[in-house]
Amino acid sequence: MIHTRGLTRVFKAKKVTVEAVRGIDLDVERGQLVAFLGPNGAGKSTTLRMLTTLLPATSGTAMVAGRDVRRDPGGVRGRIGYVGQKNSAGENFRVRDELVTQGRCYGLTARQAAGRADELLDLLDLTPLAARKPGTLSGGQRRRLDIALGLIHRPDLLFLDEPSTGLDPKSRADIWSHILRLRETYGTTLFLTTHYLEEADSMAERVVIIDNGRIIADGTAEQLKNDLAGDHITVTTTTAQEAATAARLAEAEPDGTTVRFRVPNAAAALPEYLRALEQAGVKAATAETTRPTLDDVFLTLTGRSLTDDDIPA
Repeated sequence: MIHTRGLTRVFKAKKVTVEAVRGIDLDVERGQLVAFLGPNGAGKSTTLRMLTTLLPATSGTAMVAGRDVRRDPGGVRGRIGYVGQKNSAGENFRVRDELVTQGRCYGLTARQAAGRADELLDLLDLTPLAARKPGTLSGGQRRRLDIALGLIHRPDLLFLDEPSTGLDPKSRADIWSHILRLRETYGTTLFLTTHYLEEADSMAERVVIIDNGRIIADGTAEQLKNDLAGDHITVTTTTAQEAATAARLAEAEPDGTTVRFRVPNAAAALPEYLRALEQAGVKAATAETTRPTLDDVFLTLTGRSLTDDDIPA
């Protein structure tokens, strides 16, 4: 559904050249749910705009939904849905009328647009709100309407740019239940950005991380965490001297009476480590293991947090 080679975007301002995206190679197959992650300024929004034909590429190629974004941008737009960060619906028409009008803009007949609108209203639990104006809806209800507008023409590929930003936890969970239901119902390929790492971790089949305009990691969340971050072991001792001994055994640095280090498999490593401590005359006061997060992956790759300054204003 998405195939790019060397996709690049260069901005020039005041005699300064900035490469926002530097040679993106990306392949997304039909039916995948891909989370596209990166801190602010990493290039994810620029990449998304190029893939949806909102911004021309400086160089490279991109085929989206079987159409070339440079040679046939209209063909791309007719085959994709796009839900941006801002609300799409107007304020002066009723919810159902907004959907019907959107369908007509995509070339559906009046009957087709009406039928499709009713189908999406039902699927997204918007039927009771069909006669209301968008301005009277809650944030979660408006996001569901935005998603319905992006799906009115039955696209095979849907781009979602921060679909749950600004919503309370309950509304976020509600939006995700509808996104997953849509995928199950229609088999839609989903390509989304999010700064909520737990969403990408638990929902996406595949995670692609971009930084400084380049893709630096690509795989399932579990693969990335296992291969690039590893499990964490934290042990505390009763004295700083014991902690120093415990740190030497783990090839780590002590932090007071606490020792933290990373291993590929904590469940297997911890018992062996505790035996080594006992043999060295060190008794652990506490010992715990934690699984890594996607932020740990990014920290390992770049030395900084993926969430630093990443919440949109």
